[in-house]
Amino acid sequence: MSTHHYSLFHTAIGECGIVWGDRGLIGVHLPESKPARTRTSLERRFSGATPAAPPPDVELAIDGIVALLAGAKRDLRELVLDMDGVPAFSRRVYELARTIPPGSTMTYGDIAVRLGSPGTARAVGQALGQNPFPIVVPCHRVLAAAGGMGGFSAPGGVKTKRRMLEIEGVSGVRAEPTLF
Repeated sequence: MSTHHYSLFHTAIGECGIVWGDRGLIGVHLPESKPARTRTSLERRFSGATPAAPPPDVELAIDGIVALLAGAKRDLRELVLDMDGVPAFSRRVYELARTIPPGSTMTYGDIAVRLGSPGTARAVGQALGQNPFPIVVPCHRVLAAAGGMGGFSAPGGVKTKRRMLEIEGVSGVRAEPTLF
């Protein structure tokens, strides 16, 4: 069994966390209302992960996340993700979502069609709702039909999603949550 470590780091939207193992990033955690809550949630979500100084590859990931959340046009596709245990459909959704450039969006339905599975928009939304890599797998760039915000399961919910989209320069997203 591989050892998992984590580190907290400051971004423009608050204190984020990152978890890694021998085979890449295990997860990213968006800010809670207080850094102590971020740490507690991260430790609960990634049971057994211990705090550590990030190695160079994880430090590069942190730098990329910080830059993206400060408004830089970074796509973070170069980061290695350990998707062991992620269901096959979710992996396909995450891989496709990683191709959405900063400042752009797609709908849940668009992703379903591109996966060759029209009619699975709700399943796409459910996969993104379980995304262990928010920001790196940019689920915030996936919207409901007709430009609706849709859901966002990370801390802060739709408010955090809107803020991340605004940082990337996306405007015109409807405020009310809609179904997939």
